[in-house]
Amino acid sequence: MEQTASSGGAYGVQVLIAGRQKQWRDDVAAQIRRVGYATTTVDCGVDAMTVLALGLPVDVLVTDLGLKGELSCVELALEARALRPDLRIVFASEGPCVRVEPPGFEMDDLYVVEAERTDTVALTVREALNARA
Repeated sequence: MEQTASSGGAYGVQVLIAGRQKQWRDDVAAQIRRVGYATTTVDCGVDAMTVLALGLPVDVLVTDLGLKGELSCVELALEARALRPDLRIVFASEGPCVRVEPPGFEMDDLYVVEAERTDTVALTVREALNARA
């Protein structure tokens, strides 16, 4: 688990990033830190759930659509939402976006974005946070 604090900015918003590829996680974390949010990165769904289960502060979960393993991105989203009903979830992908419709979610709860475009993930995280307010 890699944690990076952001000085000041955005009132201490914490974003958890789960993705297989280190380069992808680093790119997404850099986008999010540029807008003033703090990040924690993990390389699998199980580690993301551990962060959430430990009660660490997390406002938004950003997960790679390509996340595989014991907890895929959809399974992670379902487990995370069961544990933290108010958690905002952003699905991000390196390539073209695909439609994601996990059972038990309203489409207004989900944010799907292409991570390749500069600052797109960060802007989507901000949108998710604003929708919660």
